[in-house]
Amino acid sequence: MAEKKPIETNWMQKADVMVAIFVLCIIVMMVVPLPPLLIDILIATNIMLAMMTILTVMYISKAIDFSVFPSLLLLSTVFRLALEVSSSRLILLGRGGEVGIINAFGSFVVGGNYVVGIIIFAILTVIQLLVIVRGTTRVSEVSARFTLDSMPGKQMAIDADLNAGYITEQEALKRRVEIRKEADFYGAMDGSAKFVQGDVIAAIVIIIINIIGGLIVGVIMRGEPLGDAIRAYTTYTIGCGLSAQIPAFLISVATGIIVSRAASDQSLGTDLAKQLTSQPPVLWITSGGLLLLAFTPLPKAPLLLLSGVAATLGYIMSRTEKRKAVEEKEQAKKDELEKIKKPESVASLLMVDPMELEVGYGLIPFIDPEQGGDLLERITMLRRQSALEQGIIVPPIRIRDNIQLPSQTYIIKIRGVEVGRGAIKPEHYLAMKVKDDAPDIGGEETTEPTFGLPALWITEEKKSYAEKEGYTVVDPPSVVATHLTEIIRRHSSELLGKQEVQTMVENIKEKYPTVVSELIPEHLTLGELQKVLQNLLKE
Repeated sequence: MAEKKPIETNWMQKADVMVAIFVLCIIVMMVVPLPPLLIDILIATNIMLAMMTILTVMYISKAIDFSVFPSLLLLSTVFRLALEVSSSRLILLGRGGEVGIINAFGSFVVGGNYVVGIIIFAILTVIQLLVIVRGTTRVSEVSARFTLDSMPGKQMAIDADLNAGYITEQEALKRRVEIRKEADFYGAMDGSAKFVQGDVIAAIVIIIINIIGGLIVGVIMRGEPLGDAIRAYTTYTIGCGLSAQIPAFLISVATGIIVSRAASDQSLGTDLAKQLTSQPPVLWITSGGLLLLAFTPLPKAPLLLLSGVAATLGYIMSRTEKRKAVEEKEQAKKDELEKIKKPESVASLLMVDPMELEVGYGLIPFIDPEQGGDLLERITMLRRQSALEQGIIVPPIRIRDNIQLPSQTYIIKIRGVEVGRGAIKPEHYLAMKVKDDAPDIGGEETTEPTFGLPALWITEEKKSYAEKEGYTVVDPPSVVATHLTEIIRRHSSELLGKQEVQTMVENIKEKYPTVVSELIPEHLTLGELQKVLQNLLKE
């Protein structure tokens, strides 16, 4: 007997079919007259969809957690407009009172006064169009632009962490995918925000057309008294408009929240509660301000009540902060005692990085992408170049600052042993003679660190002149990158350890398993293969 799948699994598998049917139903709603009961159900569905949307937006921690929102925004807008078309058809046919929700919004919600209904509808529309929609549109435009502008920096930061060994290839790939999703989301929201604006304008046009059309149908075609026609058709039209405008208002608020939401690990409600009550003095001052207002002609009961609530919250948060501070101190003491009790672990001190680049503090701008440094990107490229030219995978090069070094000096180490050293001058260029008869261009004499050639440090103003006179001019990051490339070439045999050989064998085994199984370990051990490869690299 076949195993039954859970209901939620079957539902999720058929969700794509349900969405397709939903879109087709929207088209049918615009053409086929619907019975009042079905319109009631669809209006309730519209309200439910809007409530689910805004609550989902409030509970997510990052905007890309709701990446389907732009498409949902389009579908909900079209669904709402199709619903207004179907409702308008019934109202103009004189059956508006048969739709329970429209009748309730037109009579109970606005007290049966269509003038009040028009005013409420106008207020909701003005708030939505001039406040929420306009702000949302601007925020979405700025978010899209800044997200796209920050992509190169984020990519470089990922490459830097990968080269330094802080993250794995899988983690780097995951971060790149998240960056791409974030860019796609805010790019889509930049255009999707216009749906909300168009929806509000369409609602205004529809309600005007319904009132005018209702008067024409009632007075001219049916011969109803003008007062009765105005009262009936305006009331039902306002009910239809409010039943659509309130869900649209919720969707607009959800759009504003999601485009203005900063990335966080918690929901919006949790962040609001935590950050608004994080400063007890703010609550006490608020309580005092409300207490002072209670001595004015304003109603005293609500002011005194809220003043007491604010003071109570301030007292509770103050006690909570003090308790947390005491707990943190006690925990810190416990951690120190545990460290003293535990035997010292020196195993981590024995770990040596295969290759290191130590720099003085004056060279940090060449490494930091936020300061325009591209040395990390160059190191990535030279590792790829070594893999293509020499056939070895250079281990990640750990880069660290060393305050004991002179500010403009760098050191290259292999397995903890210094194999190269150099000094570079920021905001200068290294000029080397290509022709012996090249004229003297002036500059600070130095020695090129890679090959020991005589060179000059020149300023940027002399760069074009030096190149014209036959000098080879390179920038400081290129000097370091060239030095690293030459060090890798000279010491490639030392960088090829057993672990690297094992990695190479495993990669080859995926495509040529038979060849590898015949060679290792029957004819060669891993250590012997390592020696063979090291000798080839030395030659």
